[in-house]
Amino acid sequence: MSFRSPRPLAASDDVSQFDCGEQSLNNWLYLRAIKNQATGASRTFVSIESETDRIAGYYCLSASSLRQEDAPSKVTRNMPDPVPVILLGRLAVDQAFKGRGLGASLLQDALLKGVEASRILGARAFLVDALDSDAERFYEKFGFTLMPPASKRAMYLLVKDAEATITDLR
Repeated sequence: MSFRSPRPLAASDDVSQFDCGEQSLNNWLYLRAIKNQATGASRTFVSIESETDRIAGYYCLSASSLRQEDAPSKVTRNMPDPVPVILLGRLAVDQAFKGRGLGASLLQDALLKGVEASRILGARAFLVDALDSDAERFYEKFGFTLMPPASKRAMYLLVKDAEATITDLR
């Protein structure tokens, strides 16, 4: 079983078979991903399982901003208000393909694309809202830090630290 490198979601992709076990992530892929791409709100990237041509996992990225009052000083130092950030809005792996390192590969690809974008547009950090404690632990393994208040599960990773994370994952 192998996975193709992430590529942009296409309108012709069959999203109906995707099931990560979290209905909100499934529904977003089914109902919002293509619409958001059409409007420019976000970009979704999918990894396809080579033998079945099924979507094995996906993530989405968008430009965003963070008010200085909502961010730690590591993020706001010498930055305008609001601070430009890259939002990792969704990351999910189909239940049939979990435990094979695909989540880490998708995150690596997302960070790589985000770092490249930040060199063109400028962004201070990646921002993600961890869905639950398992997701929180996953992101912590890759250097993400909880933002206060921790109860909201918002996490960040400075772009400069993302570059180091990418290098470590290679």
